[in-house]
Amino acid sequence: MTMVRNTRQRQAVVQALRETHTHPDAAWIHSQVRGELPNISLGTVYRTLDALVRDGVVMTIERAGQATRYDYKHAGHGHHHVVCRSCGAIYDIDAEDLPTPALGLPAGFQVQDVRLEYHGVCATCAEHSEKRV
Repeated sequence: MTMVRNTRQRQAVVQALRETHTHPDAAWIHSQVRGELPNISLGTVYRTLDALVRDGVVMTIERAGQATRYDYKHAGHGHHHVVCRSCGAIYDIDAEDLPTPALGLPAGFQVQDVRLEYHGVCATCAEHSEKRV
C-alpha cells in the first residue's frame, strides 16, 4: 500500500484519517486538513481521496443515501465493519476475531480484497428503542 505520489495534500489527508477512529466523510476530512493547508479545496480533497482509494491506502464505506465514508487501511491491521442502521455509527472489528468463511470460489480465482459488514442496531440505539416501548 504505497502511494504513487506523496504530495502534501495526500500526506495531510492520510494524517487526518490516521488520527481519527471514526469513519469520516470528505467534508470532515476537508475541515481537518484546512488547519494545515488553509487553501485546499473540497474538490482537491475528493480527488486526493479517490487517488488514495485507487492506491489501496484508503477504503470507502458506502451506504445508499448517505455520504461516502473513508477508512485508512492500517498496514497489518485487517478489519471489517459493524454498521448501526439506526444512528449510522460504524465500528471496526478485527478480522482475526472472525472465522474464515468457507467460500465456493471458482477454480483459479485469486482473492485480492475482502470487505465484510455487519448491519444491525448498536447497544445505545437498542436501549433507546426499549425505553420508548
